[in-house]
Amino acid sequence: MSRWLAQIVILVLLAWSGQAHDAMHYQRLPTIGAAPDFTLTSQGRASVSLREFRGRVVAITFIFASCTDVCPMLTDNMARVKDALGPVFGSQISFVSITVDPERDTPEVLKQYAKNFDADVNGWVFLTGDPAMVHEVGRKYGVIAMKKANGDVDHTLLTSLVDRDGNLRVQYMGASFDPEEFRSDLLSLVDESR
Repeated sequence: MSRWLAQIVILVLLAWSGQAHDAMHYQRLPTIGAAPDFTLTSQGRASVSLREFRGRVVAITFIFASCTDVCPMLTDNMARVKDALGPVFGSQISFVSITVDPERDTPEVLKQYAKNFDADVNGWVFLTGDPAMVHEVGRKYGVIAMKKANGDVDHTLLTSLVDRDGNLRVQYMGASFDPEEFRSDLLSLVDESR
């Protein structure tokens, strides 16, 4: 990771530290604020907006298809959690993975990426779009991305949980968060509205 990106990541961590997830101190997950809306293009070339997911709990991640280290680990963790969620996945819980490399991650590339991880596209969408728009969405969620000379992308790893009403509730830093805690938090947000 470049020194510049490392400094930015530290600043982001400091800015979000008061809003990071700490299950030991909360009976109910905190509300950070309204989740920033967006409209991007799916792996099936459909226009997808966050507001279309109202009524469902949504986990939003930022990845890129040619990543060889942390993105595959994050996507694999999410795939395992998807399997553990059972029938609530797709009907009450959805996953959204947004590329940080829209110049290379076309809908076709993301479609293959989804297939590689056996993603259930009935509940998991992979998004790309105009680079300026994609980078703005990332910025609004606290994700900083910078393309390196070799074409790879250094980026902040954040997974955000959005409740049924469109509120940003919690963010996980990194790719190695506890999958069981993640699953439990998703289900707690489903249960809140009952």
